[in-house]
Amino acid sequence: MKRCEWVPEADPAYVAYHDEEWGVPSHDDRHLFEMLTLEGAQAGLSWSTILRKREGYRKAFANFEVEQVARFTEGDVERLLADPGIVRNRLKVESAVSNARRTLELESLSDYLWSFVEGEPIVGRWKTVGEIPAESEASRAMSKDLKKKGFRFVGPTVCYAFMQATGLVNDHVVDCFRFAEHARASLER
Repeated sequence: MKRCEWVPEADPAYVAYHDEEWGVPSHDDRHLFEMLTLEGAQAGLSWSTILRKREGYRKAFANFEVEQVARFTEGDVERLLADPGIVRNRLKVESAVSNARRTLELESLSDYLWSFVEGEPIVGRWKTVGEIPAESEASRAMSKDLKKKGFRFVGPTVCYAFMQATGLVNDHVVDCFRFAEHARASLER
């Protein structure tokens, strides 16, 4: 079975993430908030670091229930900064709490984020991982608007990685078994 070349075949968690989650279109506000938080936490780090800490993040951030995270206090931030189950970077932790509050100001996080791709996944047709861009016009527009709304750790590259992870973009390479599955699902809608 052919996968995208960025997947370390010896890492079962990474393989499962690629095979079962990465690029699957998500419209679930809780999941979208989780991935926006995790992609922001990943800035400057490897995805494998975040993937290994994902359960720690879920526990520390109330399973990414936006309403609960939005109520976190400065005491909660200090508790999180002592938690080895997450990346203990004050700016990233504070941004997750602040981003939860900004999310509550939206009618629907899903509708808002999917509006940047007109409600349908953008399908890349890349032959190699090297062809895949680090950002796009849509990720730059998303980043600019999120920042205008007060979100943090949402640069164009973070937004593009988020879009790939949550299926707003199908960037599986064309010979990856997941490419055809996602492209077919997009056409069937």
